[in-house]
Amino acid sequence: MPLDPAPASVSVCPAPVSVCPAHTSACPASVSVCPASGSASPDLATSTPPALAAPTPPAVRFWPVDDLPALDPDPFLDELVRDEPVARIRLPFGKGWAWLVTRYEDVRFVTSDPRFSRERVVGREVTTMRPVPVASQTAGLQYVDPPRHTRLRRVVARAFTGRSMRRLRPLAERRAAELLDGMARAGAPADLMEHLHGPFPLAVLRDFLGVAEEDRQDWVATGEALLSAGAESEERARQAARATRERIAGLLRQRREEPREDLAGVLARAAADGEITDDEAVSLAIAVQVSGGHAVRSNSGSMMYALLTHPAHLDRLRREPELLPRAVEELFRYVPHRNGVGIPRIATEDVEVGGRLIRAGDVVYNAYLAANRDPRVFPDPDALDFDRDHLAHLAFGHGPHHCLAAVMARMEAEVVIGAVLTRFPALRLAVPPEEVEFQRRGLIRGPRTLPVTW
Repeated sequence: MPLDPAPASVSVCPAPVSVCPAHTSACPASVSVCPASGSASPDLATSTPPALAAPTPPAVRFWPVDDLPALDPDPFLDELVRDEPVARIRLPFGKGWAWLVTRYEDVRFVTSDPRFSRERVVGREVTTMRPVPVASQTAGLQYVDPPRHTRLRRVVARAFTGRSMRRLRPLAERRAAELLDGMARAGAPADLMEHLHGPFPLAVLRDFLGVAEEDRQDWVATGEALLSAGAESEERARQAARATRERIAGLLRQRREEPREDLAGVLARAAADGEITDDEAVSLAIAVQVSGGHAVRSNSGSMMYALLTHPAHLDRLRREPELLPRAVEELFRYVPHRNGVGIPRIATEDVEVGGRLIRAGDVVYNAYLAANRDPRVFPDPDALDFDRDHLAHLAFGHGPHHCLAAVMARMEAEVVIGAVLTRFPALRLAVPPEEVEFQRRGLIRGPRTLPVTW
């Protein structure tokens, strides 16, 4: 089957999150790479086992998911994790209501229990964050359950190995050093987002995926459009989806003729061998592109902002560089990498979660951000603490859809922070923290600009 782009009506897969940031999460390739079967779901049983007789369900709350200052946690999530850990919500778009699960153990339960299905979201209108889906619902990993999910994930995992990251890391370190040398030549003050956090993940992604140098700016623009929120963004997102699919399909066609050991080569070979479809190959590549560029850009920028506004932590990393991997894990927990929630699940049978009866057919969202600040698991959750005993955060999700690109996201965060500490030991904000401009009306949170001096 030729790798022609899908018709304009097909939404694009992008992130999030399980390739990955995150979009679950901090997954750079948030993100499950994308999505699933379009087959109709069978009728769901609605009978309630006697042991699960339910009390009156809670009232439905509207959650507008407003923009928040800098790295402030969402007060709505703080309230729920404390007072109503399994709540009913309505989001700005779509229809109906959904359960929102916020506590750490409950989120881990829902994301790993096979009775909660991503695949059954396909073709169903649910309450949601965006007017059009970010992830394709017809191919990839996001909207598919095992065993098909296992098959697709196995293909993508061939590119995210320890060996490939060891090969990629020295190149990433050289890219970061070159970019910071350029910033030094430009002189202080400088925008760290422009000079480092923007171009760095795209440079690494280009090498990993096989994207040509001249396409870099186009990939930045389409990634931001795909993850923009609000009704006014709908047509822009659709145009970006079409352009992205065309670009990816062309790259995969090229890899069939010119095989290489990059992600595009892995996907093109799997499609040629019949392991995955052409549409699945395109969607998987798009997921990595969006999350690996836009999500990592924003998340690493937020990490650096967190350090620059915690000078004692920054000084400690300069004195104890061996602490960097542990610090990065705490930063992934601490930084709110996204607004709102990601892809929901559908309960396939009646299940009790956190003392609430979730009926078969109910829509369920998981709040990884809230789980990462659950005070029962992370004491003093709003504090940045490099000495925490418990580092098992959920920034990359959990269960079958855990972000495949987590290994790459961790590597990139360590390289970026380490490079800045080495090249600019006196780096500091060039403006008061409250004057740093953050993105607005997007699914991914992070600084738009990060003015620094040294």
